[in-house]
Amino acid sequence: MTSSRTMWVLFETYHDVTYFTPESRAATDELGCKGGWMGYFGMRAAPLGAVSPELVISTFYNFHPRMVRRAIPDAWEVAPPDKFLEIRLLGASRALKRMLGDALNDIDEAAELAVEAASAAPIAGRPLGAANAALPVPNEPHLALWQAATTLRESRGDGHVATLVNAELDPVETLVLFAADRGLEFSYMQLARGWSPEEWDAAVHRLTGRGLLTDGVISDAGVSLRADIEAKTDSLASAPWDALGPDKASRLAELLMPLVLTLADSNEAMRSNPMALNVRKALAGQL
Repeated sequence: MTSSRTMWVLFETYHDVTYFTPESRAATDELGCKGGWMGYFGMRAAPLGAVSPELVISTFYNFHPRMVRRAIPDAWEVAPPDKFLEIRLLGASRALKRMLGDALNDIDEAAELAVEAASAAPIAGRPLGAANAALPVPNEPHLALWQAATTLRESRGDGHVATLVNAELDPVETLVLFAADRGLEFSYMQLARGWSPEEWDAAVHRLTGRGLLTDGVISDAGVSLRADIEAKTDSLASAPWDALGPDKASRLAELLMPLVLTLADSNEAMRSNPMALNVRKALAGQL
């Protein structure tokens, strides 16, 4: 059966045509957002309604609270959440059409399977997953697929946050350990999520005290903890694929693969993403 991890790489890549692509940025600029981060927080949080910054800080997890508060609740003065939902679909649609072109003409089966899988995504204890699951499925197949991918990734993300809390990693510690594990520049990750050098260094000190880092390098214990977190996240995200069944899941993966590989090569915004997702490398055993 296609693994939960492989399915994540596929639907995450399809989802990632929003928020940071030129089309999404143009849509939020037209709306009147002050900068790209207001657009990001407004679009991603919109399924929750006109929520407080505290709820966004809680559910998004690894952003500095100051970064969130610069955008929320001011975003709701620019436009109500339902308008942000409209423009995030608009930006996603324009980006998908630019990058996939005629391939979107034969996407109905993939959309139907993804929507079926998303309907089985866990929502209990998963606020972002639940909020996205409650949204109507768009009529256009390429957007129905995008919305299903978004529901799946937010449900999975909620489960990931639960594993981080269980591992007793606070937001900045999570970023430090992830960067150390993936060989990412600390300064890049620190700036990408708004943490000060002092806050970052304090997290390094705490992780060193736990034996998870040694001189800024991840230790064997840190590698083990990171692997356990990822394994638990995958396990907690397996329900949609168990419900879909091995044949349908494999068929969805087969249909998504060419679309995702095209997007991986075309989506410049994804290559600079702090998630550090190398799609071709992650899917190497599936090609």
